Amino acid sequence: MIGLYCPGDSPLHRMPAGLKLALLLISILAMTVFVRAPLGVLVAVALVAGLFALARVSWRVAYAQVRPVLWMTVIIGVFQLLTTSPARAVVVCGVLLVSVALAALVTVTTRVTAMLDALTRALGPLRRVGVNPERVGLLLALTIRCVPLLAQIVHEVGEARRARGVSWSATALVTPVLVRALRTADAMGEALAARGVDDD
Repeated sequence: MIGLYCPGDSPLHRMPAGLKLALLLISILAMTVFVRAPLGVLVAVALVAGLFALARVSWRVAYAQVRPVLWMTVIIGVFQLLTTSPARAVVVCGVLLVSVALAALVTVTTRVTAMLDALTRALGPLRRVGVNPERVGLLLALTIRCVPLLAQIVHEVGEARRARGVSWSATALVTPVLVRALRTADAMGEALAARGVDDD
């Protein structure tokens, strides 16, 4: 599950949250710009695998971080194969998976509170132009929580359809997922309103 913190004392665990987030952003931008061939993807995969080993994160935990986006990666890969080339499909899907893995590595080695505190501090100067850093931090916290929650909803709907022996259909999958996601969003909104989040 994305956002699962794994306690530890590795160098990555001890690195400041703000520095890790900055390096994450730089790494993803660098891959997007410079990785243009499958060999570059292979190098990136090896580097990320080395970072997971340095953080002493088990392969089961590492796989759990990227599993929610594998189905989406397959769809993107098929689309790239049909519209571009196999090499381009490998690059696009590889960069996507490595980016997700890097983001997951940050989350498993950094407490969510530390990440949100770092982002809130970084956004502090924007108060002068009307930005509320605390509200942005809350938005990011909800996003971190909702990504695995949405993946869980998709998984549960798919399991329920398979248990009923229903044939695959995009519409039949998307509709119940959308309904459940909207209900969850309503419940979160009501909970936040009850705690006075909307109060100025």
